[in-house]
Amino acid sequence: MIKDIVFPEVEDIAVAVVQEVEGLDEYNVYLINLKFADISNVLITSTGYGVINEEHKKTSTLRHYFEVIKQHDFMIIEPITKEVFGLSNEYWISFTMNGQLLDKKFVFLPETIVESNFVNVPVINKKGVLIK
Repeated sequence: MIKDIVFPEVEDIAVAVVQEVEGLDEYNVYLINLKFADISNVLITSTGYGVINEEHKKTSTLRHYFEVIKQHDFMIIEPITKEVFGLSNEYWISFTMNGQLLDKKFVFLPETIVESNFVNVPVINKKGVLIK
């Protein structure tokens, strides 16, 4: 039965929206592997959805694939523009590690990608909004 299936909790994987140059509206979304192990067959789907000016909006769903992300390393998933910061921006990450398939969903809620929420993003060492 489905109640007998164990879904392990995914830890030490993070997604961050990083402002590349302070003062400029240039942002990238990063996947960060904070594990002490490589992850492989990394599949990411990204989409934005929500309401802006009382109108329902949905962005295209994009898919990204990385064969391997080394331990304590990162990859740029995609650039992101300020125009979609008012939407929920969802990143669903699936990967294999030690022969097991794992996945986790990360959602940046509307208006949370703001400078007051910036932290120093580990491994990348730039300022941005981080979800673990």
